[in-house]
Amino acid sequence: MSESYIERALLKIARQINAYDEASLMDLWEKYAEKVRRFEPTKRWEESALLFGIIQGMRLKNQLFNYNWAQSRKPEPVGDIDLAALTVPSRTPVGDVPPTAAKEPGEAPEKPSRAGKVLKLQPKKK
Repeated sequence: MSESYIERALLKIARQINAYDEASLMDLWEKYAEKVRRFEPTKRWEESALLFGIIQGMRLKNQLFNYNWAQSRKPEPVGDIDLAALTVPSRTPVGDVPPTAAKEPGEAPEKPSRAGKVLKLQPKKK
């Protein structure tokens, strides 16, 4: 089956995006997460939402690749993967104490890292 014009165009975009490293794109994560959070009915917001999706897509692709690569090295396959857990960047490894937790009673908590967060997007109330 031949590729359509739009499919060829999208594959070209995917190749171009894949040429960038994840770290460069992740530097833009917070910026576009904030732009998407602040909904406005404009083309600029739509473009920001698409860019945010592209950044998320690169992260998901790399997480899936790493997960599947690691699974292929294990003698026995493990269960299903939680795709939602792969899309939001986190700098706190699973099982570690989050950086906002106080170490001693009465001690001020550390400043949180610039890790990503799950966005709750809701329409503006008029």
